[in-house]
Amino acid sequence: MNQDVRAIFNRIAPVYDQLNNWLSLGQHGIWKEMAVKWSAAKPGDTCLDLCCGSGDLAFRLARHVGVTGHVYGVDFSPNLLAAAQERSQRQYPQPPISWIEADVLNLPFDHNQFDAATMGYGLRNVMDIPRSLQELYRVLKPGGKAAILDFHRPSNQQIRAFQQWYLDHMVVPMAKHLGLKEEYAYISPSLDRFPTGKEQVELAHQVGFALVTHYPIANGMMGVLVVSK
Repeated sequence: MNQDVRAIFNRIAPVYDQLNNWLSLGQHGIWKEMAVKWSAAKPGDTCLDLCCGSGDLAFRLARHVGVTGHVYGVDFSPNLLAAAQERSQRQYPQPPISWIEADVLNLPFDHNQFDAATMGYGLRNVMDIPRSLQELYRVLKPGGKAAILDFHRPSNQQIRAFQQWYLDHMVVPMAKHLGLKEEYAYISPSLDRFPTGKEQVELAHQVGFALVTHYPIANGMMGVLVVSK
């Protein structure tokens, strides 16, 4: 567990949703809905949302599974989990969600426990991507699906240049205005380190996933890795 990354997410918790909205050019709601659909979550399912943040994907999963299903939202940031819990308490009826503080590299769940899973903007920040995918594989039921949504470096040079300009001239100044410039400066290096869609497909196959597809979206600035056990 990287304590520095954890500390960053604890500090940005109050403005996490606002910054995600800016980062995604206001489109993150659409992409999250796509990820939930690709996870194939259905009424009555037991689902997992990894790196759940303040709960956006978990709430969407809860709407899909209904009162007969259950969702576990997992994050390593107590501040983000507190924000998710608070959002949950404002909803009526209460969504069927349990909020769990845990490390995605060492999940506190049994083998073959979940029908479907999602992960939004988390894989890029874990310390060991293969280990994270391995844990996801372990806890999914045979036939279970997961959809992993994240920002990517586009292969197209012009779009890549636009993304860098946007990060440097829009996102970082916004973060600076909120007193969080250092916290959001980590995004560029994290994008540079992040495996490409093709590399992610290879990593998912290596840990045992039978069916793997990577869907580039937003001109390659985003992507969803869809895996089936």
